[in-house]
Amino acid sequence: MIKWFTEHPATVGETYFSHLLRASAFGVRMLIAGIACILHGLFPFLCVTTGSDSMKALHDEMSARRDVALKAQKATSLPIR
Repeated sequence: MIKWFTEHPATVGETYFSHLLRASAFGVRMLIAGIACILHGLFPFLCVTTGSDSMKALHDEMSARRDVALKAQKATSLPIR
């Protein structure tokens, strides 16, 4: 059962707790971007690009982290999911 909590974080080069912190930080940023999108819907002149800019930045960060994990995986032959 412990494997359920550690297997995925290990594939991205993190411990359970570092993954928890990283995922939580991403989640908070996504919530803030979501609120900005709602505000933009109500007031079209507010937060015009905040939502899309946030999503692009998060995607870029996740992709870069994934690339690092893939390179490390190739060096150590760990499975990446």
